[in-house]
Amino acid sequence: MADEVILLDFWPSPFGMRIRIALAEKGIKYEYKDEDLKNKSPLLLQMNPVHKQIPVLVHNGKPIAESLIAVQYIDEVWNDKSPLLPSDSYGRAHARFWADYVDKKIHEVGLKLWRTNRGEEQEAGKKEFIEVLKLLEQELGDKPYFGGDKLGYVDIAFIPFYTWFKAYETFGNLNIEKECPKILSWAKRCIKIESVSKSLPDQDKVYDFIVEMRKNLGIE
Repeated sequence: MADEVILLDFWPSPFGMRIRIALAEKGIKYEYKDEDLKNKSPLLLQMNPVHKQIPVLVHNGKPIAESLIAVQYIDEVWNDKSPLLPSDSYGRAHARFWADYVDKKIHEVGLKLWRTNRGEEQEAGKKEFIEVLKLLEQELGDKPYFGGDKLGYVDIAFIPFYTWFKAYETFGNLNIEKECPKILSWAKRCIKIESVSKSLPDQDKVYDFIVEMRKNLGIE
């Protein structure tokens, strides 16, 4: 019996993009359902009754919520294909730590950049965002990817936010390539990988979406 895999998602979500990349890396066929977050489907409410949020991976009728948990699940279930997490316990723990750091920091600090007007709050957000990226640059070091010689768990956790970089730069008044050139070089390497490029929307499309969100929030 073939696996039934469904992804409940919303196209600009970096969290959903993680699961898309992981499924593509493993070569897993799945049904994609793009949600209207203003009118959530009965299936989404049924599959994630606690948070009622995307993304949700549904495997043979069983839901897995939270993007990093879903990526780990994909790696464990389809373990006959290229692993996403390191093989040793310490390596896995280390990767989970940095993926969690990305989860907590990039999205949260990025919000401060695109949801604020110019001023002290924006400057504080800009400074914090650069500090976060510089710390990630240190962790990357001279490796091509956070996973070493190939795309891994931390890369999959982080690279979806590249699609939001144009918005971060525009509304945060910063230049990521100038401030953190290693991060931009890493991102460019990642998007040359088919599983990544086919899973990520265009930066301009995401930027236009964020412009609309700013208008809806009354941010000039």
